[in-house]
Amino acid sequence: MARVLLAGESWSTTSIHTKGFDSFFTSTYEEGGGAFIAALERGGHEVDFMPNHVASAQFPATTAEFDRYDVIVLSDIGANTILLPTDVFTRGQAVPDRLAALAHWVHGGGALLMVGGYLSFQGIEAKANYRGTALAAILPVHMEVGDDREETPHGVRPRVVQRHAAVAHVPQELPAILGYQRLRMRPAAETLIAVDGRPLLVVGRHGEGRVAAFASDMGPHWLPPEFLAWEGFDALWQDMVGWLAGEEEGEKE
Repeated sequence: MARVLLAGESWSTTSIHTKGFDSFFTSTYEEGGGAFIAALERGGHEVDFMPNHVASAQFPATTAEFDRYDVIVLSDIGANTILLPTDVFTRGQAVPDRLAALAHWVHGGGALLMVGGYLSFQGIEAKANYRGTALAAILPVHMEVGDDREETPHGVRPRVVQRHAAVAHVPQELPAILGYQRLRMRPAAETLIAVDGRPLLVVGRHGEGRVAAFASDMGPHWLPPEFLAWEGFDALWQDMVGWLAGEEEGEKE
């Protein structure tokens, strides 16, 4: 079974409460990867979770650090969080480009999954901003220049369009989703799940490694409760991660 690092999927919210003359602030902290992590653990995978504020300081920077894992998953974590740790942004010190290090590791045989959301791919107002980074060249998709969200509050249903080890146990029809990223498949990649005529799950190879892009979320709000309770939810992530880790062959090619 695979050892997986999930980076991202956390946020804090600060609210201003105004009651007549008086105002006060409250803050909350939340995490969104619980259902994904549980699905992988039920399949026997081991998951290390690195929330955004932790990833800023502790995301791997060397091949040796990445080699602790079989699959790296980025979900709702903007490029700036990885590129601009405190040493760079506050102290003006040079540090390794951790996205370039990740791309190099994948080329040598690692595996990467990017999952969609407001701070994935390009994201809301293009603030995720991966299009110009070292990861852009290794993902199996092309990203748009600006904000790439497709909001579908009415719900649209994805469908498996090509059978593959990465969707081996996933039912043909998926539950409705409430949004996704508009991505274009690279010529050498494969679209396995589509929605609205656009790719939703794309897989491919980069050098000796494997890459996948899932254009919707791993939890709310783009995945509604019905999706999280769907009988195929575990298989969706277990098959995806299993293929990335090369489990259908015993090892990556």
